[in-house]
Amino acid sequence: MASKDARSYRTQAIVLSHIEYGEADRILKLFTLEKGKISAIAKGVRKIRSRKAGHLEPFTHVNLFLAKGRNLDIITQAETIDPFLGLRDNLERVAFASYVMELLDRFTYEEGQNVGLFRLLANTLSRLENQPNTETIVHYFELRLLDLLGFRPQLFECVECGKVIQEQDQYFSPLLGGVLCPRCGSTRGDAWPVEKDTLRYFRHLQRSNWGQVASIIIPEDIETKLADLITRYFTYLLERKLNSPTFLREVRGKYGKDNSQPLGGLGKK
Repeated sequence: MASKDARSYRTQAIVLSHIEYGEADRILKLFTLEKGKISAIAKGVRKIRSRKAGHLEPFTHVNLFLAKGRNLDIITQAETIDPFLGLRDNLERVAFASYVMELLDRFTYEEGQNVGLFRLLANTLSRLENQPNTETIVHYFELRLLDLLGFRPQLFECVECGKVIQEQDQYFSPLLGGVLCPRCGSTRGDAWPVEKDTLRYFRHLQRSNWGQVASIIIPEDIETKLADLITRYFTYLLERKLNSPTFLREVRGKYGKDNSQPLGGLGKK
């Protein structure tokens, strides 16, 4: 919401990241409700007595007042809406949140408001803080992100011949943006094999709302294959690898992960 002074404004934001600047300042990358992704500077925030410092940490949902600057807008006031403290108590959840932030950052530019993306990000951080099925939460985020940015993969008909995908092992083509039937996929060198159970979860997550998948914990063997498929697709779209999956693997290698049994409710589709 804009203030009466045209040189200043108010916005809700989630802090994506920051870098040190000068002796006491920080430049923050923010995803805002009103303006989409922006960069802004917090002057003096690294001083011991700064009142803004605790409100401007990564993952924090804040209300901000900003003044328009020549190169970067200046954060003049900050008030926390939700610090997502539960994320910071668990290194694996921090790693997942870092991945979500990096993915959003890599796919977006400073190009204006996107309310859907802002709400998806805020809801995902809340779910990562409060719910146990972190892989399901992150995959749901990934697929909604692809939807909102126009990269929704075709999972129900072969992207080459148009035939309905059957309950059997298939192929996935990043170039064509979707699943290929066995006949079409076997002739393309760019297609990756996809097992039917992996595709079943992929399709269910894509076409469902959060309430329909919230209780699902993906079996570990399928989760590994699904995560690899989605990561490879993102790498293809971005034309570069992401950094945060390496951090997540290191965390799990050092501390392990909780073993959970899959919940019911996922029929064969």
